[in-house]
Amino acid sequence: MAQVRSMRADARRNHERLLKVAAEVFAEQGERASLDEIAKRAGVGSGTLYRHFPTRHALLEAAYVGRIQALGARADEIAVELPPGEALVAWLGEIGLGMIQVGGLKALLGSAVTDGDSFAATVCGVTVQAAAEKLVRAAVAEGSLRGDVSGVEVLRLAHGLATASELGGGRDLARYLRLLMEGLHPG
Repeated sequence: MAQVRSMRADARRNHERLLKVAAEVFAEQGERASLDEIAKRAGVGSGTLYRHFPTRHALLEAAYVGRIQALGARADEIAVELPPGEALVAWLGEIGLGMIQVGGLKALLGSAVTDGDSFAATVCGVTVQAAAEKLVRAAVAEGSLRGDVSGVEVLRLAHGLATASELGGGRDLARYLRLLMEGLHPG
């Protein structure tokens, strides 16, 4: 964020406009949305877009960093409201619904749990993995989740559930989450 503040005023406005428009276009069209269209809607040239965001993934992450941080904070809120096993299910449900409803979010969260992907070490990747790990450890301690499961594994499974739910029109996510948690229950 310090880099954005040190930009000239017009460059900062372009940066902020690109992020706003990118979030809208990615939400509408998914992660493969046209970057040229994003630049055009933002009222800048493609060169300006690439100066600010050298890759599609960099733009996708920057556009959704706030949403990912909110998901991390939401994990903490839910953990206070519900018992650990229920909190994990509720949070995974919110993440799954977000992946179904917001184009591009599923690809971004998939990157957060892919081995060898440098995205996993970014703010978004660290945020979502830390939130998942905290909820998983609490559910394990409570006895509602088997002890050999990691936060990353649960995130990968949730990613798969969102994909499966999309195939069925997004209606079966809650059922898939129940089936998943039954399968991950100890003994």
